[in-house]
Amino acid sequence: MSTSLPCEDLQKLGYAQEMSRFHSCFSTLPYCSTAYGLAVPIATSLVGGGPVVMVWGWLLVSAFTQTLALSLAEICSKYPTSAGAYYWCFRLASPKYKVLLSWINGWLTMVGVWTIALSVTFGTAQLIVAGVGIYRPNWVATPWQTYVIFLGVTAVALVFCLFFNKYLPTIDEGLMPAASGWTPGWSFFIAYTYSAIGMIASMAEEVHNPSRILPRAIAWSVPIGAIWGVVFLLPIVFTLPDVATLLSVPSGQPIGVMFTLAMGSNGGGFVFGVGLFCAISISCAASRATWAFARDKAIPFHGHFSKISPHISDVPVNALFLSTTIQVLLGLIYLGSSTAFNAFVGVAVMCLGASYAMPVAISVANGRKDVRDAPFSLGRAGSVVNGIAVLWILFAIVLFSMPAVVPVTPVTMNYASVVFIGFAIISAVWYTINGRYHYSGPPVPGDMSSAQSPRSTPAPSKLD
Repeated sequence: MSTSLPCEDLQKLGYAQEMSRFHSCFSTLPYCSTAYGLAVPIATSLVGGGPVVMVWGWLLVSAFTQTLALSLAEICSKYPTSAGAYYWCFRLASPKYKVLLSWINGWLTMVGVWTIALSVTFGTAQLIVAGVGIYRPNWVATPWQTYVIFLGVTAVALVFCLFFNKYLPTIDEGLMPAASGWTPGWSFFIAYTYSAIGMIASMAEEVHNPSRILPRAIAWSVPIGAIWGVVFLLPIVFTLPDVATLLSVPSGQPIGVMFTLAMGSNGGGFVFGVGLFCAISISCAASRATWAFARDKAIPFHGHFSKISPHISDVPVNALFLSTTIQVLLGLIYLGSSTAFNAFVGVAVMCLGASYAMPVAISVANGRKDVRDAPFSLGRAGSVVNGIAVLWILFAIVLFSMPAVVPVTPVTMNYASVVFIGFAIISAVWYTINGRYHYSGPPVPGDMSSAQSPRSTPAPSKLD
């Protein structure tokens, strides 16, 4: 398939084609992330209500998240670019506020993708610690040992993103009383939530026919994830060992012991090795989101971080190193306080959720007039679907500001809201100092001045 049509469509959005298009619909779907996303917070699920929360909570959250996925798919079908939500805000908002709203959304996205990537890579390291604990029950990893393992996971993800980029599509296709103290109805929602479905748009400029493929990938990611989640959870529910035993694991991560007790084999504890593949995928998507925001001059030293390497094909090397470096630096917080570090997981969900809700809310406020001609149209149901999606995100933001257990102590306090506000202040200060003078928003159709450069020549197709 020729890339001429996708390139022309991208130019209509104000950008020039810089990377090759060789990803497919299925390579953008996060299959393996379901098992990982359910395995890592399993302790919270056990504390928050047990098997009923694990299954019915998952299905209920999936249903609400589907409204968000459909809403994003509709907007993405009209504006398929790696810039994602902040570009959508710029195109949907009124001229008076579009630059500011785009800036706010872009930084919400940046903080979200960096911290969600951190939570995945560090979570994978904690799973490895739990796996080692199966064979060495008396070993309790110190914070610095966990951090070193995290560096190893990050290094592996970095190497794959750098040197095996063209192979990534193949790899990707590869009510109990609540012990948390919260009432069962509240614990019902604490167990799970989707967080990074909108990051699929980060690969928009590396797939064929993005107006068709990306909306399908976003819309189907939730039902497919829900089914995979049920397949993953049901065997756990029916073979669940003693909860008290699981929660007493020294590492604090019971998934390895749970698999071992359920399967009767130590090797069962390494079923979660899929986490490494999730770390690779999320690191790749985070680098693309970083590159896209730098391309629009919204990041310090944007000229450096918006470059596509001439030596390593189709990889935004500088943006990849930036997002990786930020993960490594934020990971140091774990050495000082695991409680403060855990706040970043909640911050990731809050930032990404807010960034996804903004363009949907703007579209609703405009009477959905801008998406009436979207290739992936929600039709008459759009207003209802959009409204539910925005309300769900508002609820999720409140939810992730709450502590996991009550009564609250300094150790169990959830500092996600503090970190969230802290990043907002930093973003506002940077806008005052630099952004309002240099950031004019993404390019508009017909204005290719910001996209034209020696490196902005159309890239050749590699597949199809």
